[in-house]
Amino acid sequence: MKLMLNTGNMLRAALTRLTFDVALAGFLFSLATVPAFAQTGSIAGVAFDQTAGTPLGFVSVSLHQAGDSALVDGQLSDTTGTFKFDRLKQGSYFVRLQFLGYNPTESAQVTVTGNQHIELGRIGLEANPLLLNEVEVTGQQLQSINKIDKQVYKAEQFQAAKGGSAIDVIRNMPAVSVDGQGQITLRGAQGFLVLINGKPVQTDAATMLSQLPANQVEHIELITSPSAKYDPDGRGGIINITTKKGVDDGFALLANLQGGLPSIEDYGNPESQQRYGADVTVNYRKREWDISASANYLRNDNAGLRDGDVYTVIGDRKTSFPSYGERSFDKYNYGGRFNVSYTPDKRNQFSLGFFAGHKFQDRTADINYNNVTTDLITGATIGQRQYFNANLQRKQGNFMLGNFDYTHSFGDGSSLSFSTLYERANLYGSTLNRNIELSDTVQNTVSTYRNPLDGIRSKIDFSTPAWNGVWETGYQYRRDAQDGRFIYEVKEAGDLGFAAVPEFSGDVVAVNQIHSVYTQYSGNSGKLAYMGGLRYEYANRDLRVRSLGDDDYVLNLHNLFPSASVLYTIDDRWKVKGGLSRRVQRTSNFELNPIPEREHSETLEQGDANLLPEFIYLAELGIVRDFKGGSVFTTVYFQDIQNPIQRVNSVFADTILNRVFTNADRAVRAGVELGINYNPVKWAQLYLGSNAYRSTTRGVVLDYADEMENQAWVYAINGNANFQLTQQFSIQGNVNYLSARPTVQGEDSRFLSPNLSLKHTFFDGALTALVQWQNIGMGLLPSNEQRITTWAPDFYTTTNYIYETDVIMLNLSFNLNRLTRQLRLPGSEFGEKEF
Repeated sequence: MKLMLNTGNMLRAALTRLTFDVALAGFLFSLATVPAFAQTGSIAGVAFDQTAGTPLGFVSVSLHQAGDSALVDGQLSDTTGTFKFDRLKQGSYFVRLQFLGYNPTESAQVTVTGNQHIELGRIGLEANPLLLNEVEVTGQQLQSINKIDKQVYKAEQFQAAKGGSAIDVIRNMPAVSVDGQGQITLRGAQGFLVLINGKPVQTDAATMLSQLPANQVEHIELITSPSAKYDPDGRGGIINITTKKGVDDGFALLANLQGGLPSIEDYGNPESQQRYGADVTVNYRKREWDISASANYLRNDNAGLRDGDVYTVIGDRKTSFPSYGERSFDKYNYGGRFNVSYTPDKRNQFSLGFFAGHKFQDRTADINYNNVTTDLITGATIGQRQYFNANLQRKQGNFMLGNFDYTHSFGDGSSLSFSTLYERANLYGSTLNRNIELSDTVQNTVSTYRNPLDGIRSKIDFSTPAWNGVWETGYQYRRDAQDGRFIYEVKEAGDLGFAAVPEFSGDVVAVNQIHSVYTQYSGNSGKLAYMGGLRYEYANRDLRVRSLGDDDYVLNLHNLFPSASVLYTIDDRWKVKGGLSRRVQRTSNFELNPIPEREHSETLEQGDANLLPEFIYLAELGIVRDFKGGSVFTTVYFQDIQNPIQRVNSVFADTILNRVFTNADRAVRAGVELGINYNPVKWAQLYLGSNAYRSTTRGVVLDYADEMENQAWVYAINGNANFQLTQQFSIQGNVNYLSARPTVQGEDSRFLSPNLSLKHTFFDGALTALVQWQNIGMGLLPSNEQRITTWAPDFYTTTNYIYETDVIMLNLSFNLNRLTRQLRLPGSEFGEKEF
């Protein structure tokens, strides 16, 4: 399906991109010249765990004069353990490092002369088991940190997520929204890159995150201005999930059990909903060995219904087919993860991981239709039918992968790392669709598919101290191949058996390969921290379709992805930051598959083999204010999106709409984010995150003659209040609200989800009991429902999807030896993107 481009729009877009590139080039040049004019007398080093040989982030580092130990300056190390003191006068100094749970340590005395830069290298801290066991925290701790390119949130503050998946955690972030379809958006964009412990995963976000238990999540990082070091995938930015951590020496166990009470409102669905799950994580560490393993099972069914109204116009005939009936889900997943790390000395570390899992989903859509056809000229009714459509869509996937990582650290603070991952996924499923009139099946269709996938990712990275900062460079190769077979069979009334339909059947083979290299420099000069880099990428997409004919679709792309970020600390309360970058939202094989699939009675779904990836320019400017008892940040941002991918409808037959993926011309988003953490008293913590943006999407879609444009303001609010009423008992309430959003053909309605949880701990925190009240409705609030509406000159469709409310869940969590270090547990890399 070809997209007709308006020449004026192309010219304006080209001028916008040219202006952006010139500004970005000037910005990068200015960053490069900063060190030349700044005073270079400095002392730098890296804080690390003496036993594990791994960097320690957020260590308190103080600089002292050697003679009288007078304090000169102080700071926290960054997430890589790096610290640096600039603008030092001539003299002798030493640094002192302190971190909770570790013995304080001091460096050797060094002397600074003139503009000399002194590199202390790696300074080790030894864990103190007595300190770890005796720490008792009272009151509420501030749970967010603002960095040069991201915001970091502690997952523990969101009790409503416990027992669920990682999706239930990230839905509380200020820039993140989750709608009724389970679609996750970051700053209004569905496309974003997901990292697990800093490693990129090539998966559909919602599918991948649904398999990661919320109980294993430690921190969420929103990287809204990513550097060139990261893959440029995703127009919304990056979400990095840090998992729970392991003990220092010895054994740790974390176990969780979950169960749900019977449904309060089942919407007349014949099957009762099942909700229960369990997960366990164990970690053992002894000297150079670190072994971690986890397993989880989660069953999470949802009752629901849908209420729709559709009409199509073909010539002088208008066909209306309103519908009403069940739309429920049976869902479960289980998996196991294993990782072993070996650190023979302080310079070398090896890691080997394995993951295997299964995901299952049944969607039941049993719908009653009342079709009426009228003559538009006379207004007379010329046809009427009532029938029942029984629809069952089943999707399953088996995932298996292994990964290997190696890191070597040099004495000067440099490091060289290599990692490789291989994944094998077997995706398969079916859609059973029956139209029944007066107890007779008049049409019976079966769609089946089997879609195995192989994926590999290998990368090498080098990092070294340079000038007043760190220079990094690396290369990455990734490849995924999918060999799908799709069969559509029909049995009409009176037929003896099913017959395959060639137009809706065939084979699709997709191979995607990407070579990329990057370089970037990050450093600081006084109160200014800066980061700039460039990534080059060659991407090849080869799609072969074997249906009625043989067609090959090949796309080769060469692209540059520049990035730059700055953070200026005005004083101990005010900070200003800004960022510029270019990104890409790639096409999935599902979006490219041109073979139609009968989704249900009124919908035929297919992809577009000529679909182009989106290219996005991002810019943001923000300010951070720390105050007694809390902090607040505000960020304004702008996104210019070329070739925005849209899912649109057209008329296939009088009672069937064809849902396809296509490119619009351009989309623009300009918005503002606000995040507030506040502790008014020791026992209360309040959090508010909000995002508002103006969205405009336009383009000539499919074969419609006129250009379409849709624009509106969109906003989201995520609020959280936690009250620690006693040392053991707390209560928390949170609400997620997403306003209506425009699409190129229509609008998705607002979505509301309020939640309440009660938590009580026993045995000094080793056992935790949690009661959750999810999607509070009580028959009064329009919670957990969403209406999706699209229209064009020859059709109109609107459907309200109503999901289960007032769900009560019970959770028990047992923690033997508190987890204090990061577990490196692998997760699916390629397969779930196509689930």
